[in-house]
Amino acid sequence: MPTPQDIWDAADLPARRLAGVALNPSSSPDVLLRLLADGPPAVWMVLCRDRVLPDTVVEAVLRHPDTRTRSFFARNPHVDPAQRARLVDDPEWLVRAHLAEAPKVPGGGRPAPLPDDVVVHMMLTYEGDLLGGPLYEQMSPGLYRGLATHPVAGVRRWGVGFWSGLPAVTRTALLADTDEEVRKRARAHLRSEDPAWVERELPARACHARLHMLRHQALSRTVVDSVLTAPVAERERHVIAGNPTLPHDVVVLLSADPDPAVREAVAHRPDLRADERRTLATDPDPRVRLALSVHPALSEQERAAVDYAIPADNGVYWWPVSPLPRDPHEVRRDADSAHPLLRRSAARDRFLPPDLVERLAADDDPGVRALLAHIHPDAPSALLLRVFVEHDGADRARLITRPNFPTTGLSVFADHDDPEVRALAARDPRTAPATVERLTRDTDPAVRAALARHPALPRARLTELLADEELAHPAAANPALDPEVIERLVSTGGAWA
Repeated sequence: MPTPQDIWDAADLPARRLAGVALNPSSSPDVLLRLLADGPPAVWMVLCRDRVLPDTVVEAVLRHPDTRTRSFFARNPHVDPAQRARLVDDPEWLVRAHLAEAPKVPGGGRPAPLPDDVVVHMMLTYEGDLLGGPLYEQMSPGLYRGLATHPVAGVRRWGVGFWSGLPAVTRTALLADTDEEVRKRARAHLRSEDPAWVERELPARACHARLHMLRHQALSRTVVDSVLTAPVAERERHVIAGNPTLPHDVVVLLSADPDPAVREAVAHRPDLRADERRTLATDPDPRVRLALSVHPALSEQERAAVDYAIPADNGVYWWPVSPLPRDPHEVRRDADSAHPLLRRSAARDRFLPPDLVERLAADDDPGVRALLAHIHPDAPSALLLRVFVEHDGADRARLITRPNFPTTGLSVFADHDDPEVRALAARDPRTAPATVERLTRDTDPAVRAALARHPALPRARLTELLADEELAHPAAANPALDPEVIERLVSTGGAWA
């Protein structure tokens, strides 16, 4: 089956014009229905995947005979998730698979969740190879939080997978659950807390399973000693350094390990005692000192005494972000810290209260500002624009998709050195027509395409671009396109002289 790129590459110029009309906000529902009925595959793809659709068009999409067309709508990040959810029982495997696969949100953000009852239905009825990590991304926080205590046994089976983070009362309930499969899965997780079982089951050869058990499961003294004296593979000392069941004397031993990666892993342990913290705070390796400097047991005075340095790209990662809120007292403590990495940790919480959002938006650390802009749903407009201009990189595109991203005052960037910043002028309705026309001849193709869709583009230039091999597609999506031109394009199959 052709990929989306294959479909687009196979589209000729008339088809690309029609694909632009399909994206044009001025195209009437009647035009969209005609395109859906008679358009080529590239038009069906962009129409169903890349825009919000009127209700009448949604109904037609859901009944469309082409499997790929329905599957594109199942992946549409722009429509109401309840509309996509109506494909939950589609007869075609491909459509159901693409519904279970989270839509690719522009800029890599998290998609809006599907209705809880739809996710539960998928969990209970879909084939196992359709389900996985992307489905978690489509869960509401309430459903995600309540998987292990859900009234439906099939959902509780999913919840058992969060065993290490479940409270004791929930674990006890799962071990005595009325559903045999839930009890079986709970017992399997409980076994991982038995050092004797882990010792028996630990693979003797180097493999991912062995490393996972050494890092996360309960270790007997025999296993620990074997790793210290005769590891099966490299990095095993580093792996066990983060295991929460490690005996304290081994923690002390590894805090003086000749490998700085091992000492760094030890520095992250929350159970470090004061003696180890003091030793690691003066470690000769800067990575170890940095890891120790954010230890939760340190006072702000002790933290300030650590000689640490933060690399420019350290701690600035947008994904993954927990769908659940952190402890509000811990978040406020981190936000109040003088340590930039702790403030960055606070900025990663998408549930930050307004006063902390306001404070961190003005933080003097670029990483704090960038994380807040990319993660918090109510990041201020001025912050979104500032971070977009200051931070280049592939992820900056997600900022433009945020509802708070400004749409006025952007024409001042029309002559900016960075082409992605120059293209912001396309979002400003007050950009002068002469500037819009000039930028359709910009040296950067993305700038040219963005400005070809600006409604202030002079009519003569817009008409000219409809015949341009490169810009016909975005020009046909320009909302200022005359309705008579739209009708002509649809009636002629995209032909244009």
